[in-house]
Amino acid sequence: MSAKPKYFLYARKSTEDDDKQVMSIEAQLFELREYARRENIEILEEFQESKSAKSPGRDIFGKLMMRVESMQGVGILAWHPDRLARNSIDGGRIIYAVDTARIVSLRFPTFWFEPTPQGLFMLQVAFGQSKYYSDNLKQNVERGFRQKLRRGEWLTRAPFGYVNNPHTRNIEPDAVKSRVVARAFEEYVTGAHTLVSLSQFLAEHGVCTQAGTPLGKASVARLLSNRAYLGFTKHHGEFFPGSFAPILSATLFEAVQKKLHERARPRHSRVRHDFPFTGLFRCGECGAMITAQWATGRHGGRYRYYRCTKKNGKCGQGYLQEDALVMQTKERLQSVSLPDDWAEYMLGKVEEWDKAEKQSSGSHAERLKSEQKEIERKLDALVDLHLNGDIERAAYLTKKDELMRRKLSLDAKMSAARHGRKNWVEPLRQWILDSKRAGFLAGSTNYAEIREFVRSFGTNPALRDKTISISFCPPSELARARRAQFAVAHSRAASRRGSAALNPAEVSICDPTGNRTPIYAVKGRCPSR
Repeated sequence: MSAKPKYFLYARKSTEDDDKQVMSIEAQLFELREYARRENIEILEEFQESKSAKSPGRDIFGKLMMRVESMQGVGILAWHPDRLARNSIDGGRIIYAVDTARIVSLRFPTFWFEPTPQGLFMLQVAFGQSKYYSDNLKQNVERGFRQKLRRGEWLTRAPFGYVNNPHTRNIEPDAVKSRVVARAFEEYVTGAHTLVSLSQFLAEHGVCTQAGTPLGKASVARLLSNRAYLGFTKHHGEFFPGSFAPILSATLFEAVQKKLHERARPRHSRVRHDFPFTGLFRCGECGAMITAQWATGRHGGRYRYYRCTKKNGKCGQGYLQEDALVMQTKERLQSVSLPDDWAEYMLGKVEEWDKAEKQSSGSHAERLKSEQKEIERKLDALVDLHLNGDIERAAYLTKKDELMRRKLSLDAKMSAARHGRKNWVEPLRQWILDSKRAGFLAGSTNYAEIREFVRSFGTNPALRDKTISISFCPPSELARARRAQFAVAHSRAASRRGSAALNPAEVSICDPTGNRTPIYAVKGRCPSR
């Protein structure tokens, strides 16, 4: 006979306000403890929570389920399934815990349940009814709000100056506080008060915070802008005509709004200076970033210059005017630019290589697919032999391991074949286009575009001794094959056209460190330049 499970007790009420449903938790605990005593149920731990179960995310319920899911064969005792869940996520979590035997018993004084298919079905129905009740309650409340708005009734707690009337289910002016509100409006419209002095005035008449301090300026401004004093009610940011008596006249209210507008101090956004090359260069001496600032010359002229921020300590570097920095940057761009005829020629060669690579890759991929199918056929045949008892298990396992390793090797080759072509074709094409664009930017006045291009195309931009340095990727081993192909193809074409041949040493492919796509770079000026 299996041991009786131990139970977790869970009690919940739907609101966190202490003055609402005040007896709910206490009543549930009393009834559940009495039920546990009568049924001889052992309680491991009690959980109490004051929060709606309409949406997932209850902290105490989460702790309960973590305890349940860390154990095996426990039970939960609650007043009704709707105390545990009123949403599909929490309900599904409990049902899954029952399916996996984390929960072997659910006990409810007002609901029957046992861990059988029929019991699980009834539990799902109970959770579904609880969710339906919550959803329907929301619709009913919203329908009630709409009806109250049509009647012009106030929906929530009365604003200051009014009092809720439980008989009419509306609000009405408070005999004393409404006069304080009207007096505050009359005082402010005279112009003799600021928000601070009016706050002191209100405090003298008993209007202050719960701590007894005067209201803040924002609170006073909200009071002076509250349209409820005109007889309006508000719901979801929209105003509706109310059926309760206003405290103020429209003339007085509008006069106060005009005074508030006149005294308002609009926030001015901080003017950003246009320093297009900040955030790009580092100091070549100390490694700190280069910043910029305005300066006034001896003749009153305004100019921008760049200097080290010196955030890494002492630094002896001086400043560099922006004109000089721009000139040096454009010279570096000019040095890596390609002539249009070279760019068109190189793009044509890339297209030829791309087509040839696709054909070669296609043939290679077909061979690999054929080998894969052959290995899969051999694996199927090997399994049939083993099932029929025609081969010993040791030989079967050895041969299967060999075929599986061959299949894994072919999968790796297929992946390399798919990605191998992209490792050089697209970056090379992009490099040619970027090199062509470098020549265009060398004559541009769009400094922001130049900065972004240098940031993406170059590496390690630095400033030292009033001289900039930008690396455009030195030659690497990966470049040699393509560089040689470029040189041979261009030499043949040049001999036919009678033009200058491309120097192989001028083209290089590199893999710079960092999380960027490999790029290709040209070192030195183009011969035609």
